[in-house]
Amino acid sequence: MDKKANILVIEDDPVITEFLITGLRYEGYQVSASNIGKEGQEMILQDIFDLVILDIMLPDISGIDICHNVRSLGNNIPILMLTVKKDVSDRVKGLNSGADDYLTKPFSFDELLARIRALLRRSGHISERKILQSGNIKLNTETHEVHLAERLINLTPTEFSLLELFMRHPHKVFTRETLLNRVLGYNYDGGTNIIDVHISHLRKKLEDSKANLIRTIHSVGYAFYPEKL
Repeated sequence: MDKKANILVIEDDPVITEFLITGLRYEGYQVSASNIGKEGQEMILQDIFDLVILDIMLPDISGIDICHNVRSLGNNIPILMLTVKKDVSDRVKGLNSGADDYLTKPFSFDELLARIRALLRRSGHISERKILQSGNIKLNTETHEVHLAERLINLTPTEFSLLELFMRHPHKVFTRETLLNRVLGYNYDGGTNIIDVHISHLRKKLEDSKANLIRTIHSVGYAFYPEKL
């Protein structure tokens, strides 16, 4: 796997900022953040980042203006814009300012991650494997297919996201809160018990009846142990 990218997050909402930092660092990315637009713009111009996640609505300067300013100086760093605005005209305005992609809030982490990977591939910074394999489990991130001992198994999107996260991070212990944010999004307002339900269904489909593969870590969360396959 290639060296992970260095990502800058410019976002003034502390909940979203923490959600992005935690999730991206779990994926192995280096992450810096600023909640002030002009400070973030100066950080971009230091030319040490591989990608920027930029909120449009910042307290001191708009993300549109930041994007215009950065592009006018000849800086071609990939920029992914975030906004609560969903109108097509707003999306066009963001892209015309020089952004490479546009994502509306609320968003799922998986969609964000897919867009980040696509932008990094386009810029020549390949950072992720498309096929993950642990023992007799093979997961294809492009086709969203999972095979168990050559047999195709049907997973829901949430189950697929959980399995991909586990397979990318064997032995890493994830709290229920982290799993909830990762697969259901930072704006999900239900309880963490829903994660236990999804894990139970995933275990059944993986024929993990003894819970040796996806282990429950008492009072903490879950971890994946592929050597048990």
